[in-house]
Amino acid sequence: MEYRAEGAQRFPTSYTLDALRRAMAAGDILESRALSFDSEKRLHFRLGEIEAIMPYEECADGVREGAVRDIALITRVGRPACFTVMEIDEQGAAPVALLSRTQAQQRCKAEYLDLLLPGDILPCRVTHLESFGAFCDIGCGVPALLPIDCMSVSRIQSPADRVHEGQDILCAVKSRDTEGRIVLTMKELLGTWLENAAAFAAGETVVGLVRSVEPYGVFVELAPNLAGLAEAAPGLDCGQLVSVYIKSIIPEKMKIKLVVLHAMRDETFAFPLEYRLHAGHIRRWIYSVPGAARVIETIFDG
Repeated sequence: MEYRAEGAQRFPTSYTLDALRRAMAAGDILESRALSFDSEKRLHFRLGEIEAIMPYEECADGVREGAVRDIALITRVGRPACFTVMEIDEQGAAPVALLSRTQAQQRCKAEYLDLLLPGDILPCRVTHLESFGAFCDIGCGVPALLPIDCMSVSRIQSPADRVHEGQDILCAVKSRDTEGRIVLTMKELLGTWLENAAAFAAGETVVGLVRSVEPYGVFVELAPNLAGLAEAAPGLDCGQLVSVYIKSIIPEKMKIKLVVLHAMRDETFAFPLEYRLHAGHIRRWIYSVPGAARVIETIFDG
C-alpha cells in the first residue's frame, strides 16, 4: 500500500454503508474532509449519508501521550484527514461510523516511515512554514521538518523563498531526531554546480533573485542551487527580481560573474524546483566541481 500525504490522493467524496463495512473488515485507510471539532474534542465527518465521529484519542498518533496539541486537531477542520473505520454503530435510527486517524498513522509509520533510511527519496506536502523551516506531511498526516538550510545550496532568508503551503515536493531523509522523527533535506535533489551551470553561458542575459547584499558585491540566485556574484549596486534588496548579464563562468572556481542590468519593483518571482533525482536512494552527493578547493557534499550512508 502507498502512504501519501493527506489530500495528495484522490478518495471518494462519499461512501456507502456497504463500502464502509468492507473497509472496516479489510483495515483500509480512507480519507475525507473534517467538518467540525466539538466541545468533547471530537472530529466530525459526513461520509455520504453516514455520520462519522473521530474520538479525541483517535485524532492523531501521540494524542494519548500528550505529544500532540489540540491546535493541531482544530486546524484539521476543513481539511482532509485519513482514517480507518474502527466500528459502525447500527443500533440507532441511523448508522454512525467511528473513525481512527491514530491507527492510520501508526500503520503508516510501521509499514513505511520506520523503514526509511537516510538518503531515501520520498514525496511530501508542505503543511506550514516557520522561520527555521517547513513542516511537511510525509504520509497520513505524519509531520517532518525540512530545515531552511536544507532547502537549497543557495541561501535564502525565509522558507517562503523556496516553498509554499500546500505544495507537493520531493525530499530525502536526512536523519532522525532524538525522538525518532524524520528530518528532511531537499538540496541534494536539485543538482550539482556543474548540472546547474550547464544551463547558462557567458554573454547571456537572464533573470535572477538577489539573495545577499554585501559590501563587496551582490549574490544573485540563477537557480535554487546556483548563484553568481555581481558588483555592488545601490538600492538592491534581498528577494528582488533582477536581470543580469553573465560576464563569465569559471567552473574550476565554481564562480559566475554577473552584471546587474535592471531591478524590477513590486514583482514576485520564484524559480521552479527542477529535480535531478526523483526516486530511489542517495548514498553520497557531491555538489562541488571535481578538484575544487571547497568541497560541498552530503554523505548519507555511514
